[in-house]
Amino acid sequence: MLAVQVLINALLLGCLYGCIAIGFSLVWGVLNVINLIHGSFIVLGAYLAWAAYQWLSIPPWFALAIAAPLFFGLGYLLQQLVLNRVITAPVLVTLTLTFGLDLILNNVMIYYFKADYRKLTLSPPMGSVSILDVVVPVDRLLATASALALTGLLYLLLRRSRIGRAIVAVRLDRDAAVLMGVDVKSIYAIAFGLGAALAGCAGVLMSLIFPISPLTSATFLGKSFVVCVLGGLGSVSGALAGGLLLAFVEGFGSTLFGPSHAITLSFGLLIIFLIVRPQGLLGRKGFE
Repeated sequence: MLAVQVLINALLLGCLYGCIAIGFSLVWGVLNVINLIHGSFIVLGAYLAWAAYQWLSIPPWFALAIAAPLFFGLGYLLQQLVLNRVITAPVLVTLTLTFGLDLILNNVMIYYFKADYRKLTLSPPMGSVSILDVVVPVDRLLATASALALTGLLYLLLRRSRIGRAIVAVRLDRDAAVLMGVDVKSIYAIAFGLGAALAGCAGVLMSLIFPISPLTSATFLGKSFVVCVLGGLGSVSGALAGGLLLAFVEGFGSTLFGPSHAITLSFGLLIIFLIVRPQGLLGRKGFE
């Protein structure tokens, strides 16, 4: 029964991992930018949910409707005003720029919120459901369902809308997209805005499960990077598959070897994939 409990926990957590990584994967795959500010966006989204509930009594589910447009606008402006000036520069330049932006945002959050850990605690608590001795908190179930809904919405946007098809076209072949009349600069800004919106919404969902602190931004960024490598770059289904695989390795690894070895196992898996299958589970070989 313990194995079933670990499996269910890993399944729920894996969907959330996929949600926190999907925006990172989108930006990396479309703009070829390793967005190091992604983890701080997630933490900022968690603080938004915490503040909305503490000060305005707005439940996290409604905070998603606030976080999505707010973070989209923030990401869109950031790309248009800052990143767009160096978007054609070598990857090291954009990497350094997003690293600097991450330091600024992280220190701003430490200044205003301090480094103390906070927890969004619902009142009254939502409780848990138990089936054959397998206990699952209701708030985690709702967070997982919301994460899957966000992932599905992005998938439909990329597959069914004109903007989504333009994003996919730019990702596959930028020069061909230009010849077809696609405004690449605008698509870059929209893709970065979507990545920021997904990060903010993921932060709202993660606030229900994990303590909130600016110090956790590096953890979220690291998990996003690992999930992208495991699942495949720029793929919605790949991010979900990578998140599930990472959660299963962490869950069963923690049970067998102890929680302190979870990170070691996940990054060990990352190294194996980089050697054996660098394109990831659902990525395309040779894609840059």
